[in-house]
Amino acid sequence: MTGIGHMMMYGLGALDLDSLLGGFLGDTQFKKVCAIAAIAMVIAQGISCWAVTERVYVGDATTIQRNEGIITILRQIYSTTMNVPERIQAICMVQFWSWIGWFPFLFYGSTWVGEIYLRHEAPSSGGDALTEVGKAGSAAYLAFAIISFLSSIVLPWLVQNPDQDDSPGYTPRPPQGLQSVVVAVRKNRPTLLTAWMLSCCIFAASMIFAPWVRSVNAATLIIALCGVPFAVGGWAPGTFLGIEVNRMNTSIPMSQIRKTLSRRNSEDSTDASTLSSHSSHSSPRTLHLRHSSNASAANTSSTGESSGIYFGILNIYTTLPQFVGTGISWVVFSILEPGKSPELATEAHPDEHHSTEGVSGIAVCLFIGALSALIAAWATRRLKVTN
Repeated sequence: MTGIGHMMMYGLGALDLDSLLGGFLGDTQFKKVCAIAAIAMVIAQGISCWAVTERVYVGDATTIQRNEGIITILRQIYSTTMNVPERIQAICMVQFWSWIGWFPFLFYGSTWVGEIYLRHEAPSSGGDALTEVGKAGSAAYLAFAIISFLSSIVLPWLVQNPDQDDSPGYTPRPPQGLQSVVVAVRKNRPTLLTAWMLSCCIFAASMIFAPWVRSVNAATLIIALCGVPFAVGGWAPGTFLGIEVNRMNTSIPMSQIRKTLSRRNSEDSTDASTLSSHSSHSSPRTLHLRHSSNASAANTSSTGESSGIYFGILNIYTTLPQFVGTGISWVVFSILEPGKSPELATEAHPDEHHSTEGVSGIAVCLFIGALSALIAAWATRRLKVTN
């Protein structure tokens, strides 16, 4: 669904909305795209609020009596974040480093493509520079959205299930001519961890060339290629985290097992003589393991609570790189492009414009993001070591 939304909005951005809508929804291409995006968000959120129902969490008596304040909650979040299990910490670190690379790509990538167009391919005649930047960037990211959407559909069939063995639950019977190909593909399917590592490498290999790109076609090509790692990056972290949370909550504590067995032995010992006297005349009995309803509810609550906490921590490690990326971008732009943009701030005095010679500041940010993606690829080794 995210891929469909990306394709729709990037497609709209690539159209000439001024000729289609006139002055409706704003007087520039950028204003119209933002207005359409805001309307779409309101409609989507409204449908979700209307259609989705969920159970209301009321808590137990212990939770109600604690009456925790905001400081206690923040302290708990900090403590949990600093003391997460090793494998979950490894997942979060891969997410952290990879999103330092994705931040400038998603925020500045379309501007970078438009900047290349204006500096190297734009005609000498004037025009609405902001509109041309938007169209060039939207066309590149439309290709990116299409590749990402197709990858989201195809890749799960080409990657091993990370939580199960690779033996199929059925006997595949492909056409005779494709049987050898199907068997070879199934036998050599990469693991999801390998796919995640390779996706980080693909992103790094694409963005590392950003400072040397001088044509819109080349920029569009590497932007589109990043659709593959973006699809994997939106799928792998949540999958691995869900597996780890399930592993942590599916095992029954040994202390609970001992108590259950002790209670069952005590109850059954009172009927031992009766069972012995009738054993010769009774049919075989089926032994049923009885679970405590309170324990079951506690386990369910624990599973939901821990999953919420750990997915919240993953979101923290996804958000923190945005602050880091903003700081990196500020330093890069302050050094390489101080002042105003000559392409966009045409009303400013020429002395206030930064030079268009040399490397682009956005390209340097993308290059730094590529290096960060390489660190993310290396960080996936911790998941393999702790497997």
